[in-house]
Amino acid sequence: MAEKDSQLMEKIVALCKRRGFVFPSSEIYGGFAAVYDLGPYGVELANALKREWWKYMVQMREDIVGLDSAIFMHPKIWEASGHVGGFSDPLAECKACHTRVRADHLLEEIGVVADEKMSETEINALFDEHRQNIVCPKCGKKDFGTVKKFNLLVQSNLGNFTGDTSVEPVYLRGETCQGIYVNYKNVLDSTRVRVPFGIAQVGKAFRNEITARQFIFRTREFEQMEMQYFTHPDNEMTEYEKLRAYRWQFYLDLGMKEENLRWHKHENLVFYAKEAYDIEYQFPFGFKELEGIHARGDYDLTQHSKFSGVALEYLDPQTNEKYVPHIIESSVGVGRMLLAFLTEAYVEEAMENGEMRTVLKLPKKLAPVKIAVFPLMKNKPELVAKAQEVFQALKSEWLCEFDDNGNVGKRYRRQDEIGTPYCVTVDFDTIGAGDPSPDGAEAGDAPLTGTVTVRDRDTMQQERVPIVELKQYFQEKL
Repeated sequence: MAEKDSQLMEKIVALCKRRGFVFPSSEIYGGFAAVYDLGPYGVELANALKREWWKYMVQMREDIVGLDSAIFMHPKIWEASGHVGGFSDPLAECKACHTRVRADHLLEEIGVVADEKMSETEINALFDEHRQNIVCPKCGKKDFGTVKKFNLLVQSNLGNFTGDTSVEPVYLRGETCQGIYVNYKNVLDSTRVRVPFGIAQVGKAFRNEITARQFIFRTREFEQMEMQYFTHPDNEMTEYEKLRAYRWQFYLDLGMKEENLRWHKHENLVFYAKEAYDIEYQFPFGFKELEGIHARGDYDLTQHSKFSGVALEYLDPQTNEKYVPHIIESSVGVGRMLLAFLTEAYVEEAMENGEMRTVLKLPKKLAPVKIAVFPLMKNKPELVAKAQEVFQALKSEWLCEFDDNGNVGKRYRRQDEIGTPYCVTVDFDTIGAGDPSPDGAEAGDAPLTGTVTVRDRDTMQQERVPIVELKQYFQEKL
């Protein structure tokens, strides 16, 4: 992997725009801060990541089921969860230019470790201690006011048709896990799961971030992949360690180098948590949180039981023991995971002719396009027709792309940057081979005759493969 620095980040951002992975939202209107759109290849990569996560967390686990809860939920949920009163970041405002920045980020810039979970008093004390070294990123002055906590929940006017300020505000969800907690009883009553069991969900969340930065690493609209695991209080930490190991292995199984991952233990825990670790990835801007794994105790179900008036205890059918399950969770953002895998896959390397090529060496199962099919020349109808037949034969099995724009070398470079594992070229040898149709094939079944050149993305090696064997060839390769 290329060296981690700001230049690498700039290259990744440029590649994402140039090749259709990520676009700035509302770009023709000048953009919209901290919001991004996934382009044609970005959405395919994101979907592949979500499929792999779902397979790992639901399909392969007999003790975990799925859920898709609503983005809008009853306002009392956010009171019960503590978000209305305590879901906030430390805000510092420059008195000179009125730029608002997260105080913990300003401290981080001068090498001081701060935690957004600190109380307002604690972060102000730390900020005051280093105030003489804290510079406004916009005007360069050292003139910040008192740090204040800023609530991150995004309000809406859902159901408020008159603008009545006395009506309780409805929020866009700040995290997806609350939808899991309030459906815990529904899942328990409607399925065959028994404690210990988990509920997994992929969905959008919204936060009014003060300082959204570092491309898609921190945005105001994002997608989370979360799993909440309900367990007996005595087994909470045992299950927690099992989940930590399971989630670490997920990244290794998808090809991440272990040296680019590390554990970070939270020292400043929220009052109800027993333990919290982050899996950090070495992004171009350094090691930062990729996924959080937390032991949350019984706080969540206890709070929702208190505020809703509905008993959320679990009655063990074998022992008749009644208790409120404790929860361990795994939470990762789709955008962060996408950026991590783009960083991991980004390679610049010299070719035999001395030219440099940029290639995304994504795991094949994650590649947005699996196979690209080319006619050697676009102005030869017989080559184009044959290439189209090959493309039509393959696209029902894999996400393929037909490409006849520019010379073959340029097409290879383009597919390398997209991360396409294999390129298939139809040339004059293909249409001139005249191989007899295999037994069982109907006469005139053109895709089953001739050979094509298949080029490997990573090695750039090419081999001739009979068209009739292409599906089997790619089934083995992919």
